Amino acid sequence: MRIVDSHCHAALGWYEPVEALLHQMDRHGVEHAVLIQINGQTNNDYQTECVRRYPDRLSSVVIVDTDRPEAVRELERLAAEGARGVRLRPGVRSPGDDPLAIWRAAERLGLAVSCGGSAADFAAPAFAALVEAVPSLPIVIEHLGSLNRPTGDAGEEERRRQVFGLSRFPNVLMKIHGLGEFSQRAMPVKEPFPFEEPIPPLLELAYAAFGPDRLMWGSDFPPVSGREGYGNALRLTLAQFAARPEAEREQIFGGVARTIFRLP
Repeated sequence: MRIVDSHCHAALGWYEPVEALLHQMDRHGVEHAVLIQINGQTNNDYQTECVRRYPDRLSSVVIVDTDRPEAVRELERLAAEGARGVRLRPGVRSPGDDPLAIWRAAERLGLAVSCGGSAADFAAPAFAALVEAVPSLPIVIEHLGSLNRPTGDAGEEERRRQVFGLSRFPNVLMKIHGLGEFSQRAMPVKEPFPFEEPIPPLLELAYAAFGPDRLMWGSDFPPVSGREGYGNALRLTLAQFAARPEAEREQIFGGVARTIFRLP
């Protein structure tokens, strides 16, 4: 299986340099990784340099300052340098006459959007209207639509229904990550399965909504190192799909990301 990590971070001023990620990839048989720019960082030079140094292993999803009128030109420049996507929040709108200018630019440039935000943001009618306005733009919802920390409150099931209901739009996809994002760690830690059972059925619900051709796995490295760790985030998530056909597993753990982010 050719595994792609669709969601990881590398930086010098926060988190870890790229060599730490490459070590984990090599150790656990991950062929390629998509660097997702960290929130708050609009200088993409380090990610560009990482891709230049390791073009067969890494691709870049950038962030631009969408409040600035030159954001579209900056995104065009980054796309020309090889960026495969842009990270936007659901409520992002551009200044000027067209509030969807940055979204339309991504669509025109053949980029994908890695989209992170709150469940309320994703469930809002305004986001559904945005998705409809850019039908050929792949929009990949991160972290299970921010439903990755089950609380059991009365409104949670309705929010999940609304967010997972975005699967009705063919250009919307979803990222799944390690079980540590939504499962309770067992104390004392058990091996080989370190979580309290039963675990919340979020992966099954995501699969039912989006199917294998619109799901992609991402480690969330290095934050995952403070949860179950990189290798377990891959191993245990793979195990949750053990009963699925191999072709479907290959899609979720590599094929979909390769297509959406146009990986080499």
